[in-house]
This record gives sequence, C-alpha cells and structure tokens, in this order.
Amino acid sequence: VRNESEVTMTGRKKELIKYEIHGRIVECEPDETLKYEVADELGLLDKVIDSGWKQLSAREAGRIGGIIGRIRKNEDNNKSNAKHL
Repeated sequence: VRNESEVTMTGRKKELIKYEIHGRIVECEPDETLKYEVADELGLLDKVIDSGWKQLSAREAGRIGGIIGRIRKNEDNNKSNAKHL
C-alpha cells in the first residue's frame, strides 16, 4: 500500500492509496476501501475496475450503498453501546 497525491479539478489534493483486494490492485481514497470490498463481495469488482463506477446499474449501485449504510449504522450503534457500558 502506497500513498500518492492527486490534484483534483478544484485544485484540492486528495490522497490515494494502492489497495490490494483478492490479488487486484486499485487506487482509491482511504475512505473508499469499504466500497471496493462490498463490490467484491457482490461479484462486481471486476466490472468496476474494468469499466468504472458509472457502468453499474442503479440496482447494483444501490445494493452497494445499502450494504455500506448498514455496516456504518452497525458500527455507530456498537460505538454508542460501548460508551454506555
């Protein structure tokens, strides 16, 4: 995993990491790794890497977003439950 910087059209720098998932190397922002993991679980990783996120159907993108939302909600609930202990 290696960090790199890329300048966006707005002039902001965004940090990219090289992330390996099942033998495939992807460059993404650190907060996007979960999105790639979910795409892999759904069997969509090759499609995303070869064609990009825009080539996913609304249903496929929605499934990824729904799973990510559920994961983050569970993480937030676990954090708040730990605070109450």
